[in-house]
Amino acid sequence: MIKAPLQADLINRRYFMSRTSTGLGVAGLASLLANDSTAADPNFHERNRVGGIAGLPHFPARIKRVIYLFQSGGPAQMDLYDHKPKLKDRFGEEVPKSVYPDDRKTTMSNAQAKFPVASTAFEFKPYGECGTWMTEALPHLGSVADDICVIRSMYTEAINHDPAITMLQSGSQLPGRPSIGSWIGYGLGSESDNLPSFVAMSSRGTGKPGGQPLYDRLWGSGFLPSQYQGVKFRNQGDPVLDIQNPDGLDEKDRRLMLDQLRRLNRIRFDEVGDPEIESRISQYELAFKMQMSVPALLDLSDEPQHVLDLYGPQATKPGTYAYNCLIARRLAESGVRFIQMFHQGWDHHGNLPGAMRGQCKDTDQPSAALIKDLKQRGMFDDSLIIWGGEFGRTIYSQGALRPENYGRDHHPSCFSMWLAGGGIKGGTTYGTTDDYSVNVATDGVHVHDLHATVLHLLGIDHEQLTYKFQGRDYRLTDVHGNVVNDILS
Repeated sequence: MIKAPLQADLINRRYFMSRTSTGLGVAGLASLLANDSTAADPNFHERNRVGGIAGLPHFPARIKRVIYLFQSGGPAQMDLYDHKPKLKDRFGEEVPKSVYPDDRKTTMSNAQAKFPVASTAFEFKPYGECGTWMTEALPHLGSVADDICVIRSMYTEAINHDPAITMLQSGSQLPGRPSIGSWIGYGLGSESDNLPSFVAMSSRGTGKPGGQPLYDRLWGSGFLPSQYQGVKFRNQGDPVLDIQNPDGLDEKDRRLMLDQLRRLNRIRFDEVGDPEIESRISQYELAFKMQMSVPALLDLSDEPQHVLDLYGPQATKPGTYAYNCLIARRLAESGVRFIQMFHQGWDHHGNLPGAMRGQCKDTDQPSAALIKDLKQRGMFDDSLIIWGGEFGRTIYSQGALRPENYGRDHHPSCFSMWLAGGGIKGGTTYGTTDDYSVNVATDGVHVHDLHATVLHLLGIDHEQLTYKFQGRDYRLTDVHGNVVNDILS
C-alpha cells in the first residue's frame, strides 16, 4: 500500500524543486532577466518620495487633497438646487409620457395609476453676489454660494442604489473595481507618515434614520494592492479597530513583535514575490504609527470654541455629520489626501418635505463651515470639496400627492452636485435640465467626466493612470471621461 506523503515531505519536496530548478534548468535564462521579483510585474512602477508613482503628477496640480461629502440615497435635485418655478402652476398635472415614458420608471412606482407633477414644497431664493438659486432649507450653504459651483446636469445610467453608488465611487456599476480614493493613493501616495492616504467616515441622517446600507468595498482597493484601501473611522466605539495594544503589551513589546514579523514577511516575500506581503508589512507599520496619531487627531480639546460653534451644536458628538466635517478638516491638515464622508438618509420615497428638512439641518451648517474653516486656514485653494449623491429623483410623486407631503422615486437621467475649492469657478452654475427636471438640456456631466475632472485637478491625466488586471489595462474612467474645463478657473 502506498502511503500518502506527509505535509512536511510535500513542503520539503516543493522547496527542493523550487530551488534546484533554478540551478538545473533556468540558470541561463535567469541571467537574462532581472532577479527582482517585481521585474515581471506589469504594474511595477518606481515610487517617488511620498509613495506615489514616479512621474506623477503628470502636470502641475491645482489641489493637494479631496474631501468628498457623499449624500447616500439620492437627494432630490428639484427640491435643493434645480429651480423650476413654473412647475408650481402644474402641480398635480400628469407628467407627459413624452417627457417621462413608462419604460424609464422603476418597479417601485410603475404600477401607479397616475404620475402627477410634484412641484417642490420649498421656496427658493438667490444667494450671494452670484445669485445662485437654492432652496431656503440651505441658508448656511447660501452664505458661501460665491465659493461653490453647482452642477445641475449630472447624469448616470444606474437606477438602483447599489450599482449607482458603486459607479460614483469606482467608475463601474459592478463591484470589484478600486474606489476613487484608492486610485488617487496609488498614483500620488501619501502626504502623511502616520495616517493613511484615504480615510472614510459615515453618519446617519435624521431625515431617514438608517437609510441605504454602506459596504466596505465602497472605499476598497479592488484589484489594487490592499494598502491603498480606505481606512474606515467608525461612528461608534473605537474609531479604528485593532490598532490598540492588548492588555499586558506595551509599545516596546509591540515594536519588537512587529520587527520580528517584518523579518518573517520579508523572507516569505523573497521566496514567492507576492506584492500583498509588502502591503501587509506597510499596513502593520501604519497601524503602529496610528496608535499615536489617531487619538491626537480625535482629541478636540485644542479646537477654539468659535470653530466648534462654526460647525454647529453637534460638532463634538462622534458619529454626526458635523463631527465628521470637523474631523475631515483635521485629517486634511494632517496630510490625508482623500477624505470621504457618507451621510445616509436621502432615499425619500415618501414624506420627502419633512425628511429633507432633517437632512438639510444635518448637513447645511457643517458643509458651509468646512468651506469657511478651510478658507480661514489658507487651505481652501489647494483643497477640493465635492457634495452629491448617486442619482436624482423623479418629478412625479411616488404615492399620494399633497402640497406638503409627497415622495419621489429614483432618477438617474439628471441630478445636481456642487464643487468648491482650488481650481473651481466659485459662484457659478453649470448645465441645465428640461422644464420638468427629467433630462439634461445642456452641458451634461457624466460620472466619468466628474472623475476625470477630479484627477485633472490633482495633476493626473485620467487616461494615463492605469493598472493591468486579468489581461487588460484598467483606469478609473474606463474608456470614457472628459475634463469639464468650463467649471475650472
